[in-house]
Formats: sequence, C-alpha cells, structure tokens
Amino acid sequence: MNRNTLILFLLSFSILSCGLPNDAYAQVKKSTSGICHDSSSASYNRTKNFEVFNTIEACLESGGRLPKSKSSYQQAEKEALREGRVFTSDYDRADWPHWIDDDSDCQNTRHEMLILTSNTPVEFKTDRGCQVAVGEWYDPYSGDTFTDSTALDLDHIVPLKFAHGHAGDKWSRDKRQAFANDPQNLLLVKASLNRQKGAKGLDEWLPPNHAYRCEYIERFMGVIDKYGLLLIPSEKRVINRMQKACMGN
Repeated sequence: MNRNTLILFLLSFSILSCGLPNDAYAQVKKSTSGICHDSSSASYNRTKNFEVFNTIEACLESGGRLPKSKSSYQQAEKEALREGRVFTSDYDRADWPHWIDDDSDCQNTRHEMLILTSNTPVEFKTDRGCQVAVGEWYDPYSGDTFTDSTALDLDHIVPLKFAHGHAGDKWSRDKRQAFANDPQNLLLVKASLNRQKGAKGLDEWLPPNHAYRCEYIERFMGVIDKYGLLLIPSEKRVINRMQKACMGN
C-alpha cells in the first residue's frame, strides 16, 4: 500500500467512525446507576444511557462498579427492578407455541374458540370442518357484533410479549404453550383493536368500550395472578388506582 493510498484509507475510516453512534463502538458502558458492562454482560445491549470507556479497568477507576455476579442474568434483572423498568431476554413469538391443534381434530385454538363463542351455529370454509368462515360473535372491546370470522383476531388478554417481559421469559416451553392457548386468556375481538393494543399492559391500553373496561382489568389481573407474572411498581400503582375506581362504580 503506497503512502497516498494509506492516507485515503485512514481518512475514510475516520469519516465513517465519526458517523457511528456511541453504541456502535462502545467497548464498556457505565450505566446511570454506575455499573460497568462489557460486551459479555447480559445488560450490555439494553443499556442505552451510558458513559463510554475503553476498558473495564478505566470504568472502575472512574468510580464504576461491577455487577455482584458479573454477566449474570439475575443481577441485570435486579438492576432493572431498582430502576423501575422491565428486563428480559430477547422475545421471540415462536418460543410461545400458539394456535395449536391439541386434540388433532384439524381445528386449531383459534377455530375452536370461534366455534365455542359463536352465538349461532357456525359455517365452515370447507366440508372438512377445519376452519370457521361465518358465525356471530360479540366483541366486548368495541361493543360490536361480527359475522365474518376474518374480521376478528384472537387476542391474548395478557399479550405474549408482555408475559415474556414480566417473568414469562423464565418459563419452560410447555408452560408458554399452555399460557398461549389458555381460553381464560383468549378473546375474539375486532382485528384493528387487537393490533392497536399490541403488547401493551393495563397502564398503556384499555378497550374503547368503557362498559367493558372494569371486566377487562379483572380478567387481565386474573391471568397475571394465575401464572404468577410480576409487575413493576409503576404498573402496580396505576392498576391499583384503576381497581379502586372500578370498586367505586
């Protein structure tokens, strides 16, 4: 490599480096709570507010400290609880087997719920009777009635991603499957409202149908209690106020 080529290479590298965010080249991050995380730490990628250091030693010399159990999931979780935020491993919907055909009758969870909750006898898409096409379903989220099954989503009252973020990430695959297909946690609702809700908890979303809100809160918390899911303090405070308001109605 001649001298001119080397200079151009170094200039290009310098320009590219200047365009990278801190997170792209940070070797060690000191969180706002003073904990030093290197790339092997379970909290490394989740630490978004931080000071950058080249080495753990430099971070420690600045007054930082190591997690009590370095790189341990448990320590990262405790740190998150202290800071009032949720900490989990990465969520993958495929880790929560849903819409299964548990009894091998060709009807998965969704279609069994369509059959079970229709106010009229259902009609199937084919003579095999596997997939429901038409029936009559009341959606408590909107207060509307539907006859076309494709207009409905089968909602998890406590969303899978929410459960994952509140201790469900530690469950076995079998328990996740049981949760994902539990009728107590399932409700056929207007598709657009299910997608509006997403993975939100009670502190972020309630059904637009006010008449159903207290029952929704009760059902949501019933599932939380049944499966031993853990809420963070800020969520508990909001939900406690909601429950008190419902008791006063």
